[in-house]
Amino acid sequence: MTGTPDTQPENGAASAETTAGSNAGTAKISLRSGARLAVVQALYEMDISGKGVLDALAEFEAFWIGQEVDGIAHPKAETAFFRDLLRGTVEEQRAIDPKLDQALAQGWPLRRIEIVLRAILRAGAYELMFRPDVPVGAAISAYVDVAHSFYTADEPGLVNAVLDRLAREVRPGEVGAAKASSKPGSSKPLSGKSGSAKTSANKA
Repeated sequence: MTGTPDTQPENGAASAETTAGSNAGTAKISLRSGARLAVVQALYEMDISGKGVLDALAEFEAFWIGQEVDGIAHPKAETAFFRDLLRGTVEEQRAIDPKLDQALAQGWPLRRIEIVLRAILRAGAYELMFRPDVPVGAAISAYVDVAHSFYTADEPGLVNAVLDRLAREVRPGEVGAAKASSKPGSSKPLSGKSGSAKTSANKA
């Protein structure tokens, strides 16, 4: 899946201070950042419920994106970008997962990673592998910020390390020489930075 052209300049995602369920934060988050956050939540929902991509698209566009659900304000999102990311991540999963397995620590395959973190890595990998119109730095930064919306410990660093390693393989012309570093392992699933952030992930 090649995706639609990138029609907005990429300046990275929202600040790490912006959380998934923060009413104040939603005013600061860009439409593209909102789309990425919604994709991660939709992938989570699909993973735990078994629903298909068309059902997830319809549900999120009608009832979640830009809406207030159970007192949590969900940010608005660029619809076309959201649709491409969700469809693409699902359709290209067989190509994405082996690449992520290679980038993760030996003995910690993707299937052992906590569900929300797995969704973040898959969506980020899709952009790096199939959306060449999105700069590497912008894509990695965006998903690190998404990780900050749900986690307060080592997970954002894991997302940064894994996506950086993947980018060096799939887009070597855009990144410098790989730095010598050990591969990260899996982090234990944690509650979100705030109660509302984790609630958003669990209910999305």
